[in-house]
Amino acid sequence: MVNKTILGISGSPRKQSTEHVLREALNLMEERGCKTELFTVRGKNISPCRNCDYCIREKECILKDDMYELYPIFKDVQGIIIATPVYNGGVTAQIKAIMDRTRAAAAADIDFLKHKVGMAITVGGDRIGGQELAIQQIMTFFILNGAIPVSGGPFGSNLGANFWSHDTLKGVKEDEEGFRSLNKTIKRFHEFLEKYQ
Repeated sequence: MVNKTILGISGSPRKQSTEHVLREALNLMEERGCKTELFTVRGKNISPCRNCDYCIREKECILKDDMYELYPIFKDVQGIIIATPVYNGGVTAQIKAIMDRTRAAAAADIDFLKHKVGMAITVGGDRIGGQELAIQQIMTFFILNGAIPVSGGPFGSNLGANFWSHDTLKGVKEDEEGFRSLNKTIKRFHEFLEKYQ
């Protein structure tokens, strides 16, 4: 088996529930023989895309901020796990900024995510707090960039891993259904990595 590297991106500005479950997901991938790398927006400066077309002309982003830590990592990974808390029924502004700013990565190499395997993790303060809408935003990002979006499949993880935190770290740690959805999604994510990478 070729050793595969997985990038985990945490979209939470806090070191709380989302980062915790993402670390759990990366640990599960390490148990399966993968290397992992964690990128968190916490403490980072990532500005929103200006759609200025500088990247189209120059093949790099005009905004020289912490996004430049992430750009080179995309080249060397086979799988990507994006995790976000749910803000107003969707992904955080930080995750949206990352997704929008990958326009510069695509300008430099249109296939920067092509055939890489992607999955999503969402954490909501309520059981039905927008987790599926946030997952759909992440899956749309993967589809638009040629990545292979993977869910955990029917019966509990239809779109991906989702958690109910009760707005506490303790709540997410006790969410048995959330961890069941995570385990199912990780299992299929790894199967796709093995088959297509």
